[in-house]
Amino acid sequence: MSEKKMTSSRRHHLKSLVLQVAQQWLDQEKKETAEAKEAYMAEHCPAPDMVGDQAALMEYCKKLHAAIDKIDEERYDIEAKVQKADKEIEDLKIKVVDLVGVKKPALKKVRMSADAMLKALLGSKHTVNMDLRANLKQVKKETKEEPTEAVGDWRKNIEDKADRKKMFESS
Repeated sequence: MSEKKMTSSRRHHLKSLVLQVAQQWLDQEKKETAEAKEAYMAEHCPAPDMVGDQAALMEYCKKLHAAIDKIDEERYDIEAKVQKADKEIEDLKIKVVDLVGVKKPALKKVRMSADAMLKALLGSKHTVNMDLRANLKQVKKETKEEPTEAVGDWRKNIEDKADRKKMFESS
């Protein structure tokens, strides 16, 4: 072939030829498996001999049931082995993941304002204002006015307390 690209019609033609060959192989494989199945059945399962009295037929049925039971036991044993192997495979897969560990991708640093981030999270319909102080209530400060008479002269307060002390001591 030359260095030129294949035309699309040539490419489609080659693709259809490959698909035809693959289809032929699949058909041949199906035919071979059907023949193998027929050969196996002819070898292992001969045609039943229905000639004889009732006792002979009953004996033949008992042999068939025994063969079926034996095959069922083998099938059950094989299924159990397969399930055990599958479980071991899953356990080994888990151990491999544990040993290797999960690789975390390197995160890229993104410069984005809080408004842009909220807009990306909430969608373009929501307009979010990051001015949080605008939503706060205004509180007026109240100045406490302390009674001036309580502050008064501290010596007078001490004398009043001393008088009370004398009152308790005398009684």
